Amino acid sequence: MNVKSSRIESIDILRGIVMVLMALDHTRDFFHSQAAITSPTDIETTTPFLFFTRFITHYCAPVFVFLAGTSAFLYGNNKTKPQLSKFLFTRGIWLVFLEIFVNSLNWTHDYTYSFIVLQVIWAIGLSMICLSILIYLPKKLILAIGILIIVGHNTLDTIVLKGNSLTSGLWYMLHQSNGMPLSNNRFIYFAYPVIPWIGLMALGYCLGTLYQKGFDIKQRKQYLLRIGISAIILFLIIRGINIYGDLKPWSVQNTGRKTILSFFNITKYPPSLVYVLITIGPSLLLLYYLETIKNKITDFFLVFGRVPLFYYFLHILVIRCSAILGIVLLNSNWKEILSKISKNPIAGIASHGYNLPIVYTVWLFVIIILYFPCKKYMIYKAVNKDKWWLSYL
Repeated sequence: MNVKSSRIESIDILRGIVMVLMALDHTRDFFHSQAAITSPTDIETTTPFLFFTRFITHYCAPVFVFLAGTSAFLYGNNKTKPQLSKFLFTRGIWLVFLEIFVNSLNWTHDYTYSFIVLQVIWAIGLSMICLSILIYLPKKLILAIGILIIVGHNTLDTIVLKGNSLTSGLWYMLHQSNGMPLSNNRFIYFAYPVIPWIGLMALGYCLGTLYQKGFDIKQRKQYLLRIGISAIILFLIIRGINIYGDLKPWSVQNTGRKTILSFFNITKYPPSLVYVLITIGPSLLLLYYLETIKNKITDFFLVFGRVPLFYYFLHILVIRCSAILGIVLLNSNWKEILSKISKNPIAGIASHGYNLPIVYTVWLFVIIILYFPCKKYMIYKAVNKDKWWLSYL
């Protein structure tokens, strides 16, 4: 069934591509045997294949947040500023609610909510709440604020707080990835400090001006090409100078391979300046390329890109259940295994996992499974545009 839509296909295709990559990273979390032991970015223990597997998935969160800002701009084309502001504010609150009460449960399977982890859905939610205020400013000022945050937030890296005070908790939420107890039996972890994500969404919102109705396509492509190339060049210069722009300076190692890995071992929590440059830059080049491309491959990615929230929650559920099913089918003492890993399910499940080629195989299997419900939901949304609540899902 072909469904007509006024949405920008290249944006949805790019979103779909990074969401498919997101499933690779999360499949690795649950299925790779080494995920419970060491980090894929640990230069001393990783391999180029494993490092690349993690590095390529760095594109997921920043592109997801960036394009959320672009989609917000396009959604507001036929809305007044107050209408758009209300939508962004209420959807932001909704996303924070989903992160706390649905996504944490989806990841941990802990019905007591003793451990709450705030990840990308939380970051998007809070960024949308902030964007609901920023949209009242002139677009050039929004652009300046976004650039200032992305370029300047690494000056805050030297501020490191400890402890469980209110001040420390607020700082963990804003810029220092850390956690703290909420009570004797509850702990909250701020995996995605929000300051840089707010700046990234603001920049994505400004990108939406290039996709306004009537904007010259050739001019848009020139902007995407120039900004994309400039971002990559800036990454190489700033990372090469090695003074500013990331929590982890690179260093010359005892082998050329390790030196290259060190150079590209950039910080995601929170996303550093160089992290944003090397992820958003190539993504803009891909938008440039996708502008006039349409085939069966792009149609495949388009499905995932048009139902991002539905896909996000479903893919975690499918991956986790598949990993548990693997334990059940391949271990006669599966009841004992599952009972022992209940307090740390992700690392516990991964410790009974597999090698990296198997992870890639499972990833492809998961994507195929997810395609069919996502396509059905995409069609449902397209033919039920009158249902306002679908814009929140």
